[in-house]
Amino acid sequence: MVTSRSRASFQQDECGIALSEALITFPIVLLVFAAFVEFGYAMSQWNQTVKALQYGARLAAVSDPLTTNFNAVFPIGAADPVNNGRATPNDATISSTCGPALANCSAELSRIVTGSDRACGTASDPRPGICDLNWRIQPQNLVVTYQRSGLGYWGRPDGPVLTMRMEVRDITFDLPILGGLLGLDDVTIPAHPVTITTEDLRTCSTC
Repeated sequence: MVTSRSRASFQQDECGIALSEALITFPIVLLVFAAFVEFGYAMSQWNQTVKALQYGARLAAVSDPLTTNFNAVFPIGAADPVNNGRATPNDATISSTCGPALANCSAELSRIVTGSDRACGTASDPRPGICDLNWRIQPQNLVVTYQRSGLGYWGRPDGPVLTMRMEVRDITFDLPILGGLLGLDDVTIPAHPVTITTEDLRTCSTC
């Protein structure tokens, strides 16, 4: 009789239920909260990448060419000297690409990325580079493509007027919490290609 009464009271005892529920739901709440924080951090990295590429494209559009075969692909004069002064062809298949992984890239790419002081993250840099806006972007992460735009003319003193596209490769989101818990460290940031029309492709060392 005593044993039966003890079992009944134990089965009806609700002490500790609230604690048990809290122990179950608390990790889920923390995970949801961490997901919100990480999402905001990921959007910040996304925005930093886009802004850095936009800035880098504007800088590269008025700097020395970033490809080593640029002069061969985009000669200043026409093959026939009689055609000098005429419009250059509108043929986007005529292109020169720098990257990925620094393939066909000139040393000028390093200046575009690191700025005039050749270092990332320097607040006093008079002419900052791409990595001053986003330190994770390095020269080997960029792909730059020049294409004929149909603008300009053969023999133009300041060189051809081209369409330039800059994009980023192989940069992943930095997610310290969800990356460790769910293995999301390998999510790649999209390429975010930025296209711009070049001006005078000549770096001004005294600017």
